[in-house]
Amino acid sequence: MDALTGLLEGPRARGAFMIRACFDPPWSVRIEDRAPLTVMLLVRGEAWLVPDSGDRRLLRPGDLAIARGPDPYTCADDPSTPPQALILPGGECHYPDGRPLNGVMDLGVRTWGDSPDGATVILIGTYRMRGEIGGRLLDALPPLLLLTADDWDCPLTPVLAAEIARDEPGQEVVLDRLLDLLVIAALRAWFARPEAAPPAWYAALGDPAVGPVLRLLQDDPAHPWTVAALAAKAGVSRAALARRFTELVGEPPMTYLTGWRLALAADRLRDTDDTLGAIARHVGYGSAFALSTAFKRAYGVSPQEWRTRAA
Repeated sequence: MDALTGLLEGPRARGAFMIRACFDPPWSVRIEDRAPLTVMLLVRGEAWLVPDSGDRRLLRPGDLAIARGPDPYTCADDPSTPPQALILPGGECHYPDGRPLNGVMDLGVRTWGDSPDGATVILIGTYRMRGEIGGRLLDALPPLLLLTADDWDCPLTPVLAAEIARDEPGQEVVLDRLLDLLVIAALRAWFARPEAAPPAWYAALGDPAVGPVLRLLQDDPAHPWTVAALAAKAGVSRAALARRFTELVGEPPMTYLTGWRLALAADRLRDTDDTLGAIARHVGYGSAFALSTAFKRAYGVSPQEWRTRAA
């Protein structure tokens, strides 16, 4: 697979939190839900995104923002407007003083705010669990990124706007897939920008020695690779490959391979019913026990616990 495909294949929403937020100024919402990724697409009006650290950003119609959790931020008509609502994990909504707000601002199917015909309308999609977004993708993103309407033109925008308030059989699945496609389209546009600062391994793909090695590791992680075998494929010495790979990617080849294998295993645990032994063979481990040991060391939980949480 090409590098961008490998990076963007991660978004797989499952029952994502999707709303159409409608407000008349003044309005302000504080988000502390610790969600791994939230997408905000402005349909009408203006909105400020104010992170606790970093630059605040102004959204205009057609602009899209992606906030990477778990850091909190505020969305408001003006940075000086005090928060009127607090969004917590699990979709809990409170007044700033702690009183429950759930239901008070419901305006219909997946529509929320203080006015159904508000001056500001934002489409919001939130991935609830980190497992729904590949860790390598999250690590590649800044805390807050913005694509203006001039930066991209996505045909999914009107489709999502039409579908988000519908109440039809299977609608959640439709919205999940639309959210995934929207994120992939947005990130593809963003990674093409010079300021995107893609991850080190992504940039290293252009190196004549390290690039081919990275592709070998990504395309065939189950192969019993060694540094000597990889160096021979790249036409350089072991020492030269190890030095150049570590310099560009930030870690040695075998360390990168271990992380890639475990990331693939985490995805298969989440997305398939394959046995641990089958997954181990698929990603290059000799036994289920070997994979389980490495997985728990890296992720802090056993493969079974990971699968249970993802479900």
